[in-house]
Amino acid sequence: MKSFDKKSVLVMAALLIIAGGSSCVYGQQYTVSGTITASGTPVQDALVTFVDNSNASLTYSALTNSTGTFNLGSITAIEAKSQLHRTFQLAQNYPNPFSSGTAISYNLEKNSDVKVTIYDVLGRVVRDYTMGYQGTGVHGIIWNGRNNLGEKVTPGVYFYRLQANGKAIVKKMVYGIGSSNGNVSLTGTLPSQAFKSGSQEEVAVQGENFTVNITNTDSTSPLMVPTSFSSITVMSDTTFGFSLVKLNPATVNSDSLMQVIEGFGCANVLIFYPAGMTTAELNTAFDTTAGDIGLTIMRVSIPSDSTQFSQDVPSVKLADALGVKVIATPWTPPAWMKTNDNTSGGSLDTNDYGAFASYLKSFGDTMSTNGAPVYAISVQNEPNFKASYQSCLWNGTQFLNFMKNNAPEVGYPVFMPETDDFSHALSDSTLNDSVAAAHVAFIGGHIYGDVAANGTVSSSVQYPLALQKGKQLWMTEYLIDTPNPPPISSIDTGWTGAMASAKCISDVMNFNMSAFVWWQANRYYSLIGDGSYGTVNGQVTKKGYVTSQFARFIRPGYHRIYTSYSPQQNVYLTAYEGNGETVLVILNMNSNPTLQPITLMNSNVTTFTPYVTTDYQNCQQQSSVTVSNGKFTATLAPSSITTYVSN
Repeated sequence: MKSFDKKSVLVMAALLIIAGGSSCVYGQQYTVSGTITASGTPVQDALVTFVDNSNASLTYSALTNSTGTFNLGSITAIEAKSQLHRTFQLAQNYPNPFSSGTAISYNLEKNSDVKVTIYDVLGRVVRDYTMGYQGTGVHGIIWNGRNNLGEKVTPGVYFYRLQANGKAIVKKMVYGIGSSNGNVSLTGTLPSQAFKSGSQEEVAVQGENFTVNITNTDSTSPLMVPTSFSSITVMSDTTFGFSLVKLNPATVNSDSLMQVIEGFGCANVLIFYPAGMTTAELNTAFDTTAGDIGLTIMRVSIPSDSTQFSQDVPSVKLADALGVKVIATPWTPPAWMKTNDNTSGGSLDTNDYGAFASYLKSFGDTMSTNGAPVYAISVQNEPNFKASYQSCLWNGTQFLNFMKNNAPEVGYPVFMPETDDFSHALSDSTLNDSVAAAHVAFIGGHIYGDVAANGTVSSSVQYPLALQKGKQLWMTEYLIDTPNPPPISSIDTGWTGAMASAKCISDVMNFNMSAFVWWQANRYYSLIGDGSYGTVNGQVTKKGYVTSQFARFIRPGYHRIYTSYSPQQNVYLTAYEGNGETVLVILNMNSNPTLQPITLMNSNVTTFTPYVTTDYQNCQQQSSVTVSNGKFTATLAPSSITTYVSN
């Protein structure tokens, strides 16, 4: 067979005409070369693939060299039996034998996690490539004859093994024996119309219009945003120049501490859901083992009837035993304390501020006496929302007066104002009064009306004044309500809603909040299914699993650390440190696999273990990835959330 190198390859274009059982061949050779740059920088080891638009099975590929130059050329050296079809296949390496480098190409019939391993004749691992999650089609690597330590291997016979989707293929190759030192390119797939002419093979190319796909390999430098160029015409010897966008590394700085994280949680509100959460559901919500969510905060309601105070004791005792912080919120004071003598609407009578403080203290004392302590008590649920159910309206002046004069009488840390839209108007005056502000444990709020359908949170929820006053920000209630047409529900219970939930949590963390607490946990639209709208009663939902990507691994007392939040389009990254660990949570909201370079500053992390949730995976542990000189590249599955935990 005729050899070829990376600098000079010819695309043989021939038209195969079949008539009356005989064939005639008309041939034309085109030299196709070019350069690849990313943001002006030459890209080395980019995989360039030309796909014939008249027959997608005809593809031709090559790698760029150190100057970003590629050459598509001589398809004449490949035998028809070496074709890669649209099935799971592993090509024979080329060249073989080799001494400086050899190309290993493979084809995936469906998206999968991929690993390529090279063994010596004794079955010992010489080099392994964890390729991560890759899409269908042709992929490849270049092996330079070095082991995992970067040392040249001895000449001899080696085996290479492809693993994907539970399948494996093994082939043999020869290194350093009777080999040449030519440069290497990844050869394209061969069409079924390949035929022989004399001593050479030629390839039938049925058109001159191509789609050009430019993608990264495991050795591409610098990484770039994979891009396709359509309707590229090849009519003669042609040189192309393709300009792509460089993938900027996301910076993670361990020395730049942001807010402390108190945790992630859910509500168990018996005034609306008297049955509450079962013991099994509580364990699922708050345990940290695989398959559980790992929440660390539970929000309960304070009844307007003091005879019902003890109804929360069993669930709070269990939560406390699991190390969970419990916060308690009143939906209304008792009717007799209000201006309208009703549990719905009205306001707290100014003459009963002291009585209400004592009422809240009585709830806390009842829980504590029964071995079910509460961490903090709120003044009012959604004081700016006129509701037909239990409710009470407050304004900024009323909050100021209560927090300044009566909050200490509660006897427990007091938080406020828990507005339905994280409005600042009801807490600004309290924070600007030094006496009142001293009585505020933290600022709590909800984000209804602040979140778009895709989960993006409005920047209006940010609260610089509270942070300036040294107050933590807690998001204490939200129910994501991405639309879905009836009759399923008005709430999206599928993967789109789950990814919107992940984006919502990520944004809230990026906005310096210390806690994120969902509404009632055991509902079809929430974290644990209730058996309706396609959910399984007691089983963690997709929203529960994306929440676990944060909650299981980012524990109370960790700090968020500085990151480049959106290093590329539709990729979002937050990072955390605590207990000697570094945790990265990365959302890929693109529909394609995405690479994201990461640079760690002031860090001694050497490996990460990834956990991923997708529409078909649930917080599934992946193979560990190595950090080299503070850098690694995250391989992100399409539409996914991945948590990287340092080892």
